[in-house]
Amino acid sequence: MRIANCSGFYGDRLSAALEQVEGGAIDVLCGDYLAELTMALLVRDRMRDPSLGYARTFLLQLRQVLAPCLQKGVRIVVNAGGLNPKGLAAAAREVATELGLTPSIAWVEGDGVHPRVGEWMASGRTLAHLDTGQTLASSGGMPISANAYLGCWPIVQALESGADLVITGRCTDAAVVMAPAAWRHGWKRDDYDALAGALVAGHIIECGAQATGGNHPFYERVSGLGRVGFPIAEIAADGSSIITKHPGSEGLVDVDSVTAQLLYEIGSPHYVSPDVIADFGSVSVTQRAPNEVAVGPVRGLTPPQTLKVGLNVTAGFRNQVKVLVGGPKLRDKADRVSKAFWQAVGGRDRFVDTRQELIGGSETPETPTDALGVLLLSARSESKDDVGRRFTSAAVELALASVPGLTLLDPPGAPRPCIQFWPIAVDRDEIPVVVHVDGRATSVRTTSLQNPGIEETLPTFVMDYTPQACRTAPLGEVAAARSGDKAGNVNIGIWVTEDGRMSWLLHTVTAAQVGAWLGVAPERVQVYALPNLRAVNVVVQGWLGLGVGASLAADAQGKCLAEFIRTRPVAIPQDWPVVGAG
Repeated sequence: MRIANCSGFYGDRLSAALEQVEGGAIDVLCGDYLAELTMALLVRDRMRDPSLGYARTFLLQLRQVLAPCLQKGVRIVVNAGGLNPKGLAAAAREVATELGLTPSIAWVEGDGVHPRVGEWMASGRTLAHLDTGQTLASSGGMPISANAYLGCWPIVQALESGADLVITGRCTDAAVVMAPAAWRHGWKRDDYDALAGALVAGHIIECGAQATGGNHPFYERVSGLGRVGFPIAEIAADGSSIITKHPGSEGLVDVDSVTAQLLYEIGSPHYVSPDVIADFGSVSVTQRAPNEVAVGPVRGLTPPQTLKVGLNVTAGFRNQVKVLVGGPKLRDKADRVSKAFWQAVGGRDRFVDTRQELIGGSETPETPTDALGVLLLSARSESKDDVGRRFTSAAVELALASVPGLTLLDPPGAPRPCIQFWPIAVDRDEIPVVVHVDGRATSVRTTSLQNPGIEETLPTFVMDYTPQACRTAPLGEVAAARSGDKAGNVNIGIWVTEDGRMSWLLHTVTAAQVGAWLGVAPERVQVYALPNLRAVNVVVQGWLGLGVGASLAADAQGKCLAEFIRTRPVAIPQDWPVVGAG
């Protein structure tokens, strides 16, 4: 079952769908268009026009590929429906009619539960945040959207009903891959190992080109960087898979590109979905041939009775000014500018949150550009006026009354709404799901099957590291990493590329050491071992505050954090060569 991905986010390369359909034989074209922040952006679209609320770029791709997909028998499965899968299905039908085509179109209803939130709160439910335990009432904000993360079985129902195009709203990212595999191979709901294998394959390819060389930790290896081909998962009947790409396309599929994506945006090795819990500790990856990586088998565990529901909750307003400083005493200048600015706006205490960051700038520059640093001054407030004209005017007034070389970058902007992502758990029996296929509606059972015989224990690894003669060098000389955001947390997957180095990695990357590198308490750091991948997954609780939609940080999604960790000096055995471009 060859499943090709053509989108890793809303706004990804428009030509990717056509490239995947024309590049070689595939059975299914899938795409992931949604992220936590994307749902908030779609809310704004729908507030302006109730007929919107979906990923409009998908229609541009559909216009290019619908005819060849129907001709070749390629099914299309996407979650581009966002907040309005019915609306996107109607728009897709209009595209098909304009093209003179009559595909069978299905859409999945049931993930949108925003109307239920008030009902749940009125009944006394706390709607506690899954990470922090805080009650929704304590957030001080107002929910503007709420969507349950549905699994693969509604999509399976649509495919079994003959749908050529299946449109969902908020489902798990991997569901658009799991469903075609389950449909083709005839899996049952308790075929947990097979489902877990498909979940892993879906997790690898759902971010598009990140699995085929994009953002590769050893980017020097990758040909055609910036225009790499998109990934394909060949999923077998037992759930194991081959990750590859079309011959002749740019990029690279190797163990490191796949490992990087496996470790991206995960927490515990027990990766929870509505359909199965995949034990990432059981996953192994092997280079089978150039641009072909074998993945699996994977151990699957019983899924929970609850579904995750993602709420987007208002969190006030934010604004930022960017100031260019440079030359000698760069940091002192930045400190003086910051002090004057905060004094002018009435002090930092009057805001809910503030941040100042100096990016770049060398004290010993070789060129004029080397001497430049960008000072970011940011604030968040419940009041729009607090971060409005008064806030930006304070920076403008410093232009001729501060340190030498000061220049304001970009015209001051208007305040932007802040949105925090608020995940909760809801019993799946409370989430009715209906599949619509060409006007016919069918309910789909979401209740999980129970299998109490499986013991859900995390993998363990016995560390037998023996100290040896070492040199001090950056961690990145012998290890790769990738980081990403999940609500207010950030995860950093770190792995070594050679066997026999797992004990050294666990000895080196500890909660205490990561806490020291990042300046946070070790209690906020969790380190999970994944020995089959020669990796650890580090989760830093609360690093991103309220999450990307409300963050004041320059690296609001934590994507540069892995590269910072790779710069940290550590003790490396002297006989270990530098890895990398190779």
